[in-house]
Amino acid sequence: MPTRPAIAAAALLSGAVLLSASLAACGRAGEDGSGGGADENDRGRVWAQSLGWKDCPAPSPLQGGGEAPEPLPDGTRWQCATMRAPLDWGEPEGETMDIALIRARSSADATDRIGSLLFNFGGPGESGVATLPALAGDYEKLRARYDLVSFDPRGVGNSNGVTCLDAEAMEDMSEQDHTPDDGDDEVQALLKSTQRYAAACARESARVLPHVGTEDAARDMDLMRHLLGDDKLHYFGISYGTELGGVYAHLFPRHVGRAVLDGVVDPTLDQLEEALARAGGLQLAFEHFAAWCVRTGCSLGDSADEVEAAVRELEAELDDSPLPVDGDRVLTGSLLLDAVIQALHLETAWPALEVGLEQVADGVGETMLNLADALGGRRGESYSDQQDARTAITCDDRSDRYTTDDLLKMAPRFEAASPVFGDTMVWGALQCTGWPVRGKAEHPDVRAPGAPPILLVGNTGDPATPYEGAARMAEQLGKGVGVGLTYKGEGHGAYGSGNSCVQRVVDTYLLDGETPAPGSVCEHESLLGK
Repeated sequence: MPTRPAIAAAALLSGAVLLSASLAACGRAGEDGSGGGADENDRGRVWAQSLGWKDCPAPSPLQGGGEAPEPLPDGTRWQCATMRAPLDWGEPEGETMDIALIRARSSADATDRIGSLLFNFGGPGESGVATLPALAGDYEKLRARYDLVSFDPRGVGNSNGVTCLDAEAMEDMSEQDHTPDDGDDEVQALLKSTQRYAAACARESARVLPHVGTEDAARDMDLMRHLLGDDKLHYFGISYGTELGGVYAHLFPRHVGRAVLDGVVDPTLDQLEEALARAGGLQLAFEHFAAWCVRTGCSLGDSADEVEAAVRELEAELDDSPLPVDGDRVLTGSLLLDAVIQALHLETAWPALEVGLEQVADGVGETMLNLADALGGRRGESYSDQQDARTAITCDDRSDRYTTDDLLKMAPRFEAASPVFGDTMVWGALQCTGWPVRGKAEHPDVRAPGAPPILLVGNTGDPATPYEGAARMAEQLGKGVGVGLTYKGEGHGAYGSGNSCVQRVVDTYLLDGETPAPGSVCEHESLLGK
């Protein structure tokens, strides 16, 4: 979340495990929100550090590149800092790693300021340092009472980012068929490619690879809370950020402040179940797009079924004969689906998706390749570490490992859930099989008895985190903790859609502490005019 099947699709390795994955449980901080019972100032050197805030440089290539963030309209400058955290939270006085932070200060005086509002924008693998300035306009109203703060989670971007392959090798892998449906040769080619990928990750990132899981990131957030000077963690998590927020609430229920989880991950599903649910969510979103496309008079078909058939035909054609783009690049069937998935995450991207598909039908692939690049973390000739970090974090967290036989048995269910995306989703569920780090559990533990109310926002048209996940997160958090808000809308998440009702409810909760009434619903406000 934001979701795509892993570029590697599987990380199968034969032979010996390349890297030990044992993470010692002994010596960890307490699970009761107290951090182990000791006063924070007595818990070691990292708790006594000061954050040296200074003007932000341009994002690094691992963060996605680009220009240094511009000051906000009122002149507020973005500030960046580096926090030291234990590499292994089981050895808090041992080796450390760097965690990159960014903030925009609130202009509120001491009586109006609530504290810092920490953001995680999802992935896993998204650079918060690069993303927050790009989306700051959406959250400007919240800066009236909060410093806006985000970070690169461990293993991401400038926080000791996981790296695996160089740009040329990543491009080769992105162009590979992620759905080996033409015989054993394609299967073997995929397995060989993913073997190289996993081996490269172990070789290039051995130091951090066992220590980038969500529980470690949640402990980092509690350290941030302390160093930012807050008694409570005020938090806004989107997509995977909702899982991170739930894990934080489980570990530190007494440290939870005002928290919003938007685009809620279902914490009860294993990887294969999650992939199946996502296939269904993507299919629903695509059907909504197709119906909209027909209403606007697009050339792809006269009905939603015809639009779907046209896209499936384009994918099959590109599997057989990739479309040359920009001379030395090609648009494959798998990259076409990546582009569609990317566009379905945001309703306002539907017109670009329509144009891109029509162009591919006419033999032009630039628009769709650009959309696929955005999903894969490519900018210009380089890649961020978004995909590498996503795979590493997921596989640190998840213990389930699947075989090709497992997936072949499940393939009919995926096909039934989504004729368009079922194949790519079922093969993507192999991403952690053979990964060189043993995963923690089948699904995250988010039980948080004693935590204050947490606002959960579920979107009925969400392609990446289906709506049902919000209710299951609320059930897992515990009675009286999860407070639900339903958005009958499109795209991934709700607050960033621009819906005035959602933004009003969320802002009222974060700024004034007022939770919505049970059963509250916000209706869709189309941004496309039809």
